[in-house]
Order: sequence, then structure tokens, then C-alpha cells
Amino acid sequence: MGVTIKDIAKRANVSIATVSRALSGKNKFNSEKTIKKIQALAKEMGYRKNTAAVELVTRSSKVLAVIVSATKTNFANPIIDGIHEEAYKHDLNVIISYAGEKEPQRQYEAIKTIIERSVKGILLLALDLSESSYKLLSESEIPYIFLSISNNRNIPFIASNDYLIGYQATNYLIGQGHKNIALAGLDTNSYIGKQRIAGYRKALIENKLVLRPEWITNGLFTYDDGLKTMKYFGKNPKITAVIACSDLVGLGIANQAVSLGLHVPTDLSIITIDGTNLCNLVRPTLTSLTQDFHQMGILGTKYLIGNDKNTHYSKFIDVKIEKRKSDCPLTRNNKLS
Repeated sequence: MGVTIKDIAKRANVSIATVSRALSGKNKFNSEKTIKKIQALAKEMGYRKNTAAVELVTRSSKVLAVIVSATKTNFANPIIDGIHEEAYKHDLNVIISYAGEKEPQRQYEAIKTIIERSVKGILLLALDLSESSYKLLSESEIPYIFLSISNNRNIPFIASNDYLIGYQATNYLIGQGHKNIALAGLDTNSYIGKQRIAGYRKALIENKLVLRPEWITNGLFTYDDGLKTMKYFGKNPKITAVIACSDLVGLGIANQAVSLGLHVPTDLSIITIDGTNLCNLVRPTLTSLTQDFHQMGILGTKYLIGNDKNTHYSKFIDVKIEKRKSDCPLTRNNKLS
């Protein structure tokens, strides 16, 4: 058996990843001294890179890996359904790993575990990776694609345009006559959150409306965030409409509004972002800016199955407003006043 990267790493007393980077030319994270030491050892030990073996493992694998955050939202289910549907057509299996929520170390370990398996490709659902995790992923030489997130790196992704989501939802409510519009339950420090806020701000400015930072509430897109938001807004005498940044947030807002003696939509209009089946299961049904998560899963899987690693692929999926029963035109003073 020939000399392996593992053998060189043991001899050099460095990690396997360090040896792999040094021998593959991805050297920006290693010192020149370390690179030369590893290259000298590889030559001394008679190491020969087996690129065919790497390609063979990736191409012959029958497994796709899905890495998803542990955020307590329900959008991941239709994405995973789409992944399974397309994978099944090609006789591929799907494994799922959870990467925690805003936990860089857990994120890193989840990616590391997947990389160590023989997988054909990796789909990452709504994960805003830390620099160390992204470096690990990009150096793995395993095809990957991000779903439901489009951050500012030059990476393959399939997602909705979060800037347009914020913009369209706000304009819709403005068209209903609302001027005092809140934005609720989003992670204001995340890329998704920042994009939605930017779109929200743009729509307000275009319509000469005042942006009030206190009407933007931070959260992690959960039901509890909706409850907390409405407890806070319930004390505010001006807000007549809320953009809930997930269906679960919208449900929390609607339920808490009832507890406060308010009627949705005549006292408070709500539009949610996502448009999952949950919108039709509650009363009143929730008007939504609907994302096609199922299609994201299908297209992401198709990309990995036919992946050309030299091709950068990014795509925004169209969104649409689905009118239900949780909003109405502003025709009288809100009961909060």
C-alpha cells in the first residue's frame, strides 16, 4: 500500500487537512516553513497523489448529505422533501446532519463529519457559515450548494432574494393603506436579516414613510419570537401592520393579538414570510409572501447530481404574495390607539 496523507500528517505532527492543503496548492492558511516541510516529507516518503481515487469516491457515492441549522422553524421540511424526491429518481440516499444555531464549533464538527464520509455532494440549508467552517467546506473538494440563503461570498446557491422579500412585503402593506408597519422576528445580525431590513427600508423611503428602528424586532424566526413581539407591540399605539419574518412568527403574533383583545385583521394586519402549509391551518389563515422551498430542494439536488466543479451556479427563485385572511385595507383607527 502506498504512502497516504495520513502517514505524512503523522510524521510531520500536523493535521491531515494541513497536509492536504499544502500538497494541493491551497496554501494561504499555512506558513511557508510548514509547506516546505510537508512537501519535503512527501517527496522523501514517496507520496503520489491519487486524484483518480478522490474523483472515484465522489462520483460513485450514492449518498447526498444535508446539513441544516437547528432553528425552530418549519421551512426546512419542504426543502428536504424536494431533495428526497429528486434523489429518489437517481437511486440516491440522503443523510441529514444538524449544525446547531449560531454555534460555530458544532457547525464545524457537522461539516467535518460529513466530509469524512463518502458523499456525492452536500446541501446546506439556511446556514450562515463561520469562516473556519466555510474554509473546511471549500477545501474538501466535495461539490456543495447553499439553499435558502445567498450570502456575499462567491458560492453556489439557490434561494429567494431576501432584499426583494422585504421590499415586496412592505410595498404590499403600503398598498393596503398602512403607514406604520413593523418588521418582526428576524435575526438582525444575519445576512438574511440584513437583506430583508434593507428591502423594508427601501420601500418605506420610496413612499416617504418614517423608518423606526424600534419597530424592527430581533429573533430567530420562532413562534416564541412572535409572542414576544406582540407583547411589545401591544403597548404601541401606532402600529397597524406587521411583517412576520416566518410563518411561525406570524402565528405567535396572531395568537398574542387575540390575548390582547385585538382582532386580526381589522385591528392588526399580518403578512408572513415563507408561505408553508401552516398558513392554511390556522385561523385566520395567514397572508404570505410565499417561497418555493420544494423547488429549491429539487434544483439543488439536480445541481449536485450533474455538477461541474468549474461552474458557479446561483439562482434566485421567484416569490409570490398569497392573499388569505390576516390582512385588510386600513379603513379605520387601529384598536391599539
